[in-house]
Amino acid sequence: MKTWNETYGNVTNPPTRELREHQWREQFKVTDGSWFCFVVENQGGELVGFAKGKAYASSDLPEYSGELNKIYLRREYQRLGLGRKLVGHIACRFLSQGITTMVLFGVPENPACAFHEALGGGRLLTRNGEFHGGYGWRDLRKLASICPME
Repeated sequence: MKTWNETYGNVTNPPTRELREHQWREQFKVTDGSWFCFVVENQGGELVGFAKGKAYASSDLPEYSGELNKIYLRREYQRLGLGRKLVGHIACRFLSQGITTMVLFGVPENPACAFHEALGGGRLLTRNGEFHGGYGWRDLRKLASICPME
């Protein structure tokens, strides 16, 4: 909850802890490999951030096959390269699955929009040219180069 709240602190009616726990419990019941998540912990074992990827198969954007579904990082851990590494790991995992493109859906007021653009995300515009916070990567190979070889 802390990572979400620090990203969307100005939301007047945030989801409850109970709702988020329920959503993650349901997600962890899905074991078909259709999604994955990378987490970052501090030295004390506390969660400081995470990124979740999943398949994307919607007819609205048929040119994309992966979705960076969630990425959150506590404020005090931002600007340390951890977000870049999380996105790099997502790209590497997608490429290992044969997925070469990725979308992300957010809100246009999110300060992280600059982060997505710095990582090469192209703004997804509506037919009339409006931006609603979505980004697309048409080739994940460059993002995957961020992924540290281990």
